[in-house]
Amino acid sequence: MRPLSVQRLVEYSEQEVVVTAWSTIRVQHNTYSVPSRLVGQRVRVRVYDDRLEVLHAGKPQLVVDRQVGRNGHRINYRHIIWSLVQKPGAFAQYRYREDLFPSLVFRQAYDELQRVHEGRAADVEYLRILHLAASTLESQVEQVLARLLAEGGLRGAEQVKALVAPARPEVPELAQPEVDLSSYDALLVEQREVAS
Repeated sequence: MRPLSVQRLVEYSEQEVVVTAWSTIRVQHNTYSVPSRLVGQRVRVRVYDDRLEVLHAGKPQLVVDRQVGRNGHRINYRHIIWSLVQKPGAFAQYRYREDLFPSLVFRQAYDELQRVHEGRAADVEYLRILHLAASTLESQVEQVLARLLAEGGLRGAEQVKALVAPARPEVPELAQPEVDLSSYDALLVEQREVAS
């Protein structure tokens, strides 16, 4: 018998792709969003069995779960919200618009804004709320939205922003502690006596 040659299996394959103007990349027939600062840049993608690693200039930028099958997509609103806020008219026709609702509460908030505002104004208000969620904590924004929806009082992004982040942060009053250094002075006196 011949000697068995043991070689390590390839852990991943690599591809180079260009980030589109919509801050997405297409890898093995599926679409993924990447941070918007990479738009127009060439990135290297390591394709593992369960995940993708996106690198730019040799530095890791993103790790995302790999889509199985074809024509799937994994869009993270945090990657594209910065450009959508600048071009709110694009939201209505955005191909992956449903991915921009992180939870049912956000979808209900958008529907309520559509009822309160006309057309594009509702899109602008929703994108500002989504921007607030990306800038602060999504969970806090979601809690505020749920409360406003339950009360029937959701009107716009400024209202949500005021409830998520108070205009003036509270600074607690701290009592200045008294410093007593006499115990340290006693140690110095004892040290001199021992040294003598």
